[in-house]
Amino acid sequence: MIIRIVKLEFHPENCCQFERLFYERRKEILVFPGCIDVQLLKDSKTEHVFFTMSHWESEDRLEKYRQSELFLETWSQIKPWFSNTAKAWSLKSTSTEIRHDSSEK
Repeated sequence: MIIRIVKLEFHPENCCQFERLFYERRKEILVFPGCIDVQLLKDSKTEHVFFTMSHWESEDRLEKYRQSELFLETWSQIKPWFSNTAKAWSLKSTSTEIRHDSSEK
């Protein structure tokens, strides 16, 4: 699984538009093949800084989404609203179940 986090900084006057658009498009993103979940988070101290966090079955599925008409249309719509360059990270979970062997004591 891939977790994609994107930091988006907007001009303050565009924040409401962005939030509205995100929740309109969220339904479409969730049914995109390979998407497990997508969330919108807002910085606790800076009102115009948002993060999207999406979970994908694989890097390949994420890349297909990033090349899709849905993504390209949405990105072209929100890009003029940015006050700073967007930053993105693709991450893999490192969590594994830790088993304790009684012989290690």
